[in-house]
Amino acid sequence: MRFGYFDDKRQEYVITRPDTPLPWINYLGCEDFFGIISNTAGGYCFYRDPRLRRLTRYRYNNVPMDFGGRYIYLRDHEAGIFWSPTWQPTRHEVENYFCRHGLGYTVIGSSYRGVAAQVRYFVPLGAPLEIWQLTVTNHRDRPLTLSVFSAVEFCLWDAQDDTTNFQRNFSTGEVEIEGGVIYHETEYRERRNHFAFFACSEPLIGYDTSRDAFLGPYRGWDRPIAVEQGWSFNSIAHGWAPMGSHHIRLILAPGESRQVIFLLGYHENPPEEKFDPPDSQRINKRTVCRLIADYLEPAYVEMAFELLRAHWDRLLSTFQVETPDPHTNRMVNIWNPYQCMVTLNLARSASYFESGIGRGIGFRDSNQDLLAVVAMAPERARQRILDLAATQLETGGAYHQYQPLTKRGNDAIGSGFNDDPLWLVLSTAAYLKETGDGSILDEPVPYDNRPGSEEPLYRHLERSIRYTLERLGPHGLPLIGRADWNDCLNLNTFSEEPGESFQTAPLKQDGTVAESVFIGGLFVLAAREMTGIARWRGWEEEALRYETAAEEMARRVLEHGWDGDWFLRAYDAFGRKVGSRECSEGQIFIEPQGMCVIAGIGVEDGRAQRALESVRERLSTPHGILLHQPAYTRYYVHLGEISSYPPGYKENGAVFCHTNPWVMIAETVLGHGDQAHEYYLRINPSVREEISEVHRCEPYVYAQMIAGRDAPTFGEAKNSWLTGTAAWNYVAITQHILGICPTFSGLRIAPVIPAGWEGFTARRVFRGAMYHITVRRVGPGNRVSLRVDGRPAEGDVVPLPPPGVEVIRVEAEIGDRY
Repeated sequence: MRFGYFDDKRQEYVITRPDTPLPWINYLGCEDFFGIISNTAGGYCFYRDPRLRRLTRYRYNNVPMDFGGRYIYLRDHEAGIFWSPTWQPTRHEVENYFCRHGLGYTVIGSSYRGVAAQVRYFVPLGAPLEIWQLTVTNHRDRPLTLSVFSAVEFCLWDAQDDTTNFQRNFSTGEVEIEGGVIYHETEYRERRNHFAFFACSEPLIGYDTSRDAFLGPYRGWDRPIAVEQGWSFNSIAHGWAPMGSHHIRLILAPGESRQVIFLLGYHENPPEEKFDPPDSQRINKRTVCRLIADYLEPAYVEMAFELLRAHWDRLLSTFQVETPDPHTNRMVNIWNPYQCMVTLNLARSASYFESGIGRGIGFRDSNQDLLAVVAMAPERARQRILDLAATQLETGGAYHQYQPLTKRGNDAIGSGFNDDPLWLVLSTAAYLKETGDGSILDEPVPYDNRPGSEEPLYRHLERSIRYTLERLGPHGLPLIGRADWNDCLNLNTFSEEPGESFQTAPLKQDGTVAESVFIGGLFVLAAREMTGIARWRGWEEEALRYETAAEEMARRVLEHGWDGDWFLRAYDAFGRKVGSRECSEGQIFIEPQGMCVIAGIGVEDGRAQRALESVRERLSTPHGILLHQPAYTRYYVHLGEISSYPPGYKENGAVFCHTNPWVMIAETVLGHGDQAHEYYLRINPSVREEISEVHRCEPYVYAQMIAGRDAPTFGEAKNSWLTGTAAWNYVAITQHILGICPTFSGLRIAPVIPAGWEGFTARRVFRGAMYHITVRRVGPGNRVSLRVDGRPAEGDVVPLPPPGVEVIRVEAEIGDRY
């Protein structure tokens, strides 16, 4: 069952009914100001940090779902009726409803009793505000007098404190009104230099800033008394709950359209220019009035929107493909890179499943996110790598998260997730191969943001490798610490306290026994990347050292991490196997099967082949590859959070989509193009659009998990948008299945595509040049023969062109000719 359709030409997903199974959302903003918006105008916005700079209030897990939001009410004066063109919050039976989610913008509209209205929401480049463009058209055969009411509820900046500290919050709310602009200034008189503003392009006939006055007693957002009666109270919030509402009146002739612009934004004043006059307590608005005036001009807004469209066109033009499969084309060309950029912006901090309160920027998460965006945004990738490295500890370990506002490590979560440091090696290697910018390795970076501790980034990478080698267990495999990639496999926590966090609880074991086979595979991959970096820089002695370390760890994984038909997952705190046929539950896990094969472990002796066969036999389902099987049916204190979930959900036997691309890549390592692409399609959102009533999440972006076969809701997705699934699927399809992959010496063209494909074409920007690539199958298999600008080329890597060459044409034939 579908709730909309893809409009590939306009790069939009069009939702045709408002009652989607879950709120289907989009993101506004590309830089510092961001908003989450649902298909019925729900959501909130913030500046940089979704906890500490939250502008508007949102109530998660509400009934009905998806309150509050960016609301507009229309009231017909003649009939005395009102409704919302975005369906929420009044939920009237509107006609011709639509929501068009585009790249960085959303348009929502509908008709009601001969009045058509739509709102375009977007955040312009270079400005910390969101724009609402309301367009109203009178389709009646007589003039129409219409009242328009806007409505937002202000958050008191700290989203955590806003939902808990009512004994203070009910007394702190403050606003100012000047020139028709509503300024939210709670706490501005004391420790803040920032405020929010809510402006309108039309003259006001009224306003409200007190939620109690606007809604009325015992009423909700679906039936505000101000809208119902048709006039505002001109209320000023004194404590209690500050909000913003403009009231304007439009008179429209038959067939006439009018546009109204609303601005919701953030501004900071220098401390010395905080008040106007200086000895008063009034906000200095002179520093923001020009910005407001500019964006209230329709022509200026249209220019800003076109610049936003051009921004996304430039990003997506980095890689475009035309294959025989429309779902592959749609995701590679539009939605997957778009989701990757959103995930780069926000890591795992703010979605409809992440409240923006509990998490910052993840160290492991962000390093993986970078793998997919280094081509689209190399400058931002460079800065993010340096920011991440600056939170690294001198031991080589890392804070698990850092706060986006301060860029400092998050002490509340701490460190000890022993896989974290290795991901910094992978992201840096990806950046170097993409850009050839070796200067980043020499960039001085502090440890734990401590001045005076700076060392070149390369030394940080070296410490990341050393961190693992200094923490080996009884089998010579890496110690798992607090957890590895799977935060819920807590082998040293032994938590029995209700409500205790598995990630922050004091460890009950000393951590010298529990080992991770997964980290072993990841270490081999990272050490081989370090080998490549060192050789590229001409440091052969160091390259040999890393190469030897990789070979030694691979040997230990084969000796102690092989269970007969698949790779073990770990050894627990008592030295017992996890992810083994010896276990009654949780016998096989996906993570080491994917990562170890990607690292090349077991490829030559057939064990990689057998491990992937075991995945197909025991973990593969129509909805994707399960994290492990059998699912845990009881809580195992020595395993931790993984066994706390009901079978089939989250880490306990669900399709944890993040890990599925590892198996896709592993299949390409062995040359299995059909199997790799089949796995790719099983979790591809575009494919799953047909079963939206089962999948429930958005059909245009990846979700973190899909309920497994042990769950009553098998196939249902959760935790959409902000997931490492986006980056890894993009890497899997573009670099390994389509086989267009950057290297230090050039662009590798080594497709491992389905046997039934006759070929494909692609355009790829690499090192400042545009590569036009045509791939043609000439027989079975994956052997590659290249012609570059009409001349035969050796191997599968297109050498870097001479300076000044901007276009390269590559013809690739794959398969064995008969």
